[in-house]
Amino acid sequence: MGRVVRLGMRSVVYTEAGAPSVLHLVEREVPEPGPHEVRVRVEVSGVNPTDWKSRSGAAGPLPFPEVVPNQDGSGVVDAVGEGADNVSVGQRVWTAIAAYQNPHGGTAQEFVVLPAERVFPLPDTASFELGASLGVPAVTAHRALTVADGGPTSLRPGALDGRVVLVAGGAGAVGHAAIQLARWSGATVITTVSSPEKAELARAAGAHHVVNYREADTAAEVRAIAPDGVDLIVEVAPAQNAELDLAVIRNHGTISVYADNGGESVTLPIRNHFALNVRYQFLLLYTVGIEAITTAAADINAAVEAGALPIGDEAGLPLSFFDLAQAADAHAAVEDGVVGKVLIRVAS
Repeated sequence: MGRVVRLGMRSVVYTEAGAPSVLHLVEREVPEPGPHEVRVRVEVSGVNPTDWKSRSGAAGPLPFPEVVPNQDGSGVVDAVGEGADNVSVGQRVWTAIAAYQNPHGGTAQEFVVLPAERVFPLPDTASFELGASLGVPAVTAHRALTVADGGPTSLRPGALDGRVVLVAGGAGAVGHAAIQLARWSGATVITTVSSPEKAELARAAGAHHVVNYREADTAAEVRAIAPDGVDLIVEVAPAQNAELDLAVIRNHGTISVYADNGGESVTLPIRNHFALNVRYQFLLLYTVGIEAITTAAADINAAVEAGALPIGDEAGLPLSFFDLAQAADAHAAVEDGVVGKVLIRVAS
C-alpha cells in the first residue's frame, strides 16, 4: 500500500487499472454532503467480483482519474444534506451501488458521501458485517427472483409458494442470497454446486436439494425432483448451462441471467425455446433502475428482520476479514475465487 500523508481520513484509491497492487492507502479531507446526499462513517466494506473487475480494467477503462473501490458497505450516518430525509444522523445503514458513476463513492474509506437513495436503514438486529454483505449479492438475487413470467415483483413469505427455483452456483454470494430469499418466499429450492464442500454450504444456506454437477446427470437429477420442470433459474453461467437450462425449464419458465461465468456468448435453439415460451431475462444491477433497487432493499430488510439472511459458516457463507490497509489482499482473495464473503473492517 502507498505512503500515507495525513489530511483527515483514510481512503483506498487507484488511478490506473491493473492488479490489486494499484490500490493505495492515502489520506483525504472528509467530504461534506450536498443536497440529497448523506455522509456515512463506514464500519465495514464488502468486496464483490464486480469490484476487482472494475479495478482490473476487465469491465472497461477507468471512468475517472481517481477511483475509490467497493460498491457495498455499512456504517452510521454522520451528516445529511438538505432534502435527504430517508435516513437521519446516527442511524445504522447499508449501501447499494455506492461507487457507480461516483469516483469517490466507494466504501473502502472511513467516510463516504452518497446519494441518499443509495443508502438504506440497517435493521437493529443486523450486524455491520451482514449490512456490508447485502448490496450487490442480495439486490441481484432479489431482482433475479422477481422477473419471472407471472411475477411476483416483490418478495415476502408466500410470494413464491408452489414455485420451483433452480439456483446455479449455490455456494457463491449471489447464489447464497438467492437460496435464502427464495426459501423465505416459499419456493422449493434446488441448487447446483461443483464439490461436496460447496454442497454443504448450499445446504446450510437452506437449499432443499443440492446437485453436484461434476458427479451426477444434473438434468436427470433436477427432473427427478421437479418432473414438470423448474419455474425459474437464477443463472450465473448461461453459456455453460444453456443445454441444462433448456432440459429442465418448464413451459413459461424464466431464466434470470446475472453473470457470464464460463463464456461471453451463448447459442440457443430457437424452436425448442419457442415451444416452451421460455423467457430469458438479463439483468445488471447498475442499470436496473433505482425503483427496482429500492423495492429490493425494502424486501431484503424484511428478510433480515425475519432472520432469513444470516451469514457466516453456519449459514453457508464463510467470512474472510481484512483491515483497510489490506484492501489489495482483500481484492486478491476475491479475484482468486475465495469461497464466501470478503469484508474489510474500515473503522479504526
